[in-house]
Amino acid sequence: AALDPRKVDPCQQITRALQYLCGMKAVHLAAAEPEEPLNMYPEELTAPMVADLTEVGFKELKTPAQVDQAFRMPGTVLCVVNSVCGCAAGACRPGVKASLAGEKRPDHLTTVFAGVDTDAVMQARQHFLPYPPSSPSIALFKDGKLVHFVERHHIQG
Repeated sequence: AALDPRKVDPCQQITRALQYLCGMKAVHLAAAEPEEPLNMYPEELTAPMVADLTEVGFKELKTPAQVDQAFRMPGTVLCVVNSVCGCAAGACRPGVKASLAGEKRPDHLTTVFAGVDTDAVMQARQHFLPYPPSSPSIALFKDGKLVHFVERHHIQG
């Protein structure tokens, strides 16, 4: 059960918020149980953005284990770090979908959603090192190795 936010120590709230922002385990800012995930956006807002990719064959990765398994698959794996921002809607998702129209395409299409699938995104970002966290972004793996990474500043134009 969630605690009454008026009774939660403000220092504890700040600490939890900083932990979340620094990429540590996400928690509700006023939750009694620190294991509950914090989604920054309601599902009603993000569902159409997720569907924009899943309807053309992308598989949602919701857990760290799914991320690890997907990125280890043989062949090529494309991963889109989806986002609610305008450059995701105006450039990233349309550009990725247009790229699939050619003769050559990745063997596997995957996506994680920044601010929604927090643990999965954190795990994916471990595979993206040495690149810093960036959303939206696009990663291409070949036989489990990162071979190309497109950061937000490349997508924004």
